[in-house]
Amino acid sequence: MRESCGLFGIFSPKPDPKISRTVYYGLIALQHRGQESAGIAVGDGKKIKYHKGLGLVNDVFDEEVLGELSGHVAIGHVRYSTTGSNVFENAQPIVITDRRGTLAVAHNGNIINTRELRSRLEKKGLPFRSTTDSEIIALLLIEHGPNILHACLDVTRSLQGAYCLLVMDRKSLIAIRDPLGFRPLCMGRLDDCVVFASETVALDAVGAQFVRDIEPGEIVLVNESGVESHTTAFSRSAFCVFEFVYFARPDSVLESVSVYAARERAGRILAIEQPADADLVVGVPDSGTVAAIGYSNQSGIPYGMGLIKNKYIGRTFIQPSQKLRNLGVRLKLNALRELVRGKSVVLVDDSIVRGTTMGQIVKMLRTAGARSIHVRIASPPIRYGCYFGVDTSDRRELIAAVLEEKKIERLIGADSLGYLSLDGLVKAVGLPPGRLCLACFNGAYPLEVPSFCTKYLFEKE
Repeated sequence: MRESCGLFGIFSPKPDPKISRTVYYGLIALQHRGQESAGIAVGDGKKIKYHKGLGLVNDVFDEEVLGELSGHVAIGHVRYSTTGSNVFENAQPIVITDRRGTLAVAHNGNIINTRELRSRLEKKGLPFRSTTDSEIIALLLIEHGPNILHACLDVTRSLQGAYCLLVMDRKSLIAIRDPLGFRPLCMGRLDDCVVFASETVALDAVGAQFVRDIEPGEIVLVNESGVESHTTAFSRSAFCVFEFVYFARPDSVLESVSVYAARERAGRILAIEQPADADLVVGVPDSGTVAAIGYSNQSGIPYGMGLIKNKYIGRTFIQPSQKLRNLGVRLKLNALRELVRGKSVVLVDDSIVRGTTMGQIVKMLRTAGARSIHVRIASPPIRYGCYFGVDTSDRRELIAAVLEEKKIERLIGADSLGYLSLDGLVKAVGLPPGRLCLACFNGAYPLEVPSFCTKYLFEKE
């Protein structure tokens, strides 16, 4: 499962020579949300300076670069691409300057009416340097200039899909969450500064105090006059349930729900719904670990670290080919032979997308001497693509969309396979189902999705 991006922004009422370092630490805490590129833009009241590049936050920034980014307003971004490929031009923040002014935009999510919006801008002669939906948003905003708040209020009325946005000019910062609230965005306080972040863990990392979540459809302006909130009309919430399953760090709190607690409950319910006669519960690190602990707590089967993760290897999905992705699994995980040899193992993971990685892990445990392997998944089968910030728009890539469970069981080489029910997942999260987007499991999309909505829609052939 390929994930969303991470946003971090801060407004200081006075110039701060270390403001970019605060953003840097916030992005480090959000690195799990995007590992393809990183960037920071800073405004000092006169101009916007920025730096971005491909790679992890530590790869893109050093002391010299951060030292040149001083000011009183800043935004940062870590990216996993859901529209447009992983090239420098698509790295964020998107910074645009024309006669109407300069602004920077950082975006998490996916806009589904991009073809219509981009066509409208191209007819007006606006230049495009990237293939992202984020640049479309930036160009729409600057076209509406120069009042950044009015531009945001106008432009968001034309956007369809998932978007959390941080928008800044030289003097002010705006945080925006789409009317259905697909993706998380929260606000905090750091001394006399206002901070925004995709997850509460980023607030923790910089010592900021959580204030509240940005509400669906809310636009928050922060400038020298203070904090000003505007709410656009919204019908209902559609918060992405996969934030609880996989995307967010377990030490985050989303929609007032502890991610750790939700995953532990999911594991407990999974043990009730899909019991197994086994000697050991093993979680696939890191996203399956908490659910595995919950499964162990409920079943009474001991939990053990049967798989050891190499912390210095990136997630396998960032590899460009299946061959390299397979190699990445072997480099990233290794079975602890002394623990699993001769044991009947319950192997718990958060999800199965294509099935390739799970098949390799099962094979790895068998090679290490496991007597039998019962795969348990702490979410329902993923049968539908996502168009709102997750790169699974093609159903043909989803193993549960094309194969029944028994065939998946044989394909991955497991002795048995069991999924958490949709009702069980909703119960584990603890939010009303009407507040959640469950489309990847049940196909009930909260918005109509066009057939041409694909990641490489604007790539040149």
